[in-house]
Amino acid sequence: MADRMTEKQHDLERQQALDRLREEEKKDLEVEAHRGARPLEGFAGGHTTWTGDQDDEAAARVHAGDAEASWEASERQARLEPAEPQSEDEDDSGLRRE
Repeated sequence: MADRMTEKQHDLERQQALDRLREEEKKDLEVEAHRGARPLEGFAGGHTTWTGDQDDEAAARVHAGDAEASWEASERQARLEPAEPQSEDEDDSGLRRE
C-alpha cells in the first residue's frame, strides 16, 4: 500500500514538472515570436548610459593580442615546441602548478 502511495506521489510530481515545463515553453515561444531588442533579465525597467561603443572599446583592450597569441601558439604546437610559461605559476606545458 505504501508503494502505491509513493508511486502516486511520484506521478503527481512528474505531472506537475511537465506542466511547469509546458508553461515555460509557452512563455519562450511568445517571447521568440516578437523580434527586437531584449533587455537583460532583471533589468527590464532599468535605464543605463552604457553604450555598445563602450563594449567595443573594452573588448578591443582586453582582446587586443588574442589573434597574435593564438597564431603563435598554433605555430609552436605545429612545431611541437613547449609553451612558454605566462607566469611564475605555470610550468613549461602552460599548465598551472599547484
